[in-house]
Amino acid sequence: MKKLLFILLLFAFTGINVYAQDNDDDRGGKLQQRMKEWVQKRLNLSKNEAEKFSPVFLRYITDLRRTHRENNTDKPLLQLKVAEVRLQYRNEFRQILDEQRANKVFDCQREFENKIIDEMKNRQLENKNNRTRIHAMMQ
Repeated sequence: MKKLLFILLLFAFTGINVYAQDNDDDRGGKLQQRMKEWVQKRLNLSKNEAEKFSPVFLRYITDLRRTHRENNTDKPLLQLKVAEVRLQYRNEFRQILDEQRANKVFDCQREFENKIIDEMKNRQLENKNNRTRIHAMMQ
């Protein structure tokens, strides 16, 4: 009976992992959208500001991701390139927002990223605890 339960659980977890991997490309887009919405809410943007801000912010995130991919082997160069991207987009954000909120965009982005990292760590810990419980049940 225990072996049968173990086999069923193994297939269930394998199926979940395969399904999750199919959506990797889509997840990046969804995460960008959520970040955009979160930043807009934190900055208290008006509807007009949000309409102008959204495409610029999404371009910023896309350029930032590209910069990380292209320069991930050289950390000092990566930091320089990220700073250049932020300076470029800070000027674009200033055309839409006041200077204080244009600078706060980067803080909000960092807060969101930290929130996501914490959530991922919590899920990994929860998954580890679940595996430990399942392993204990099987013995």
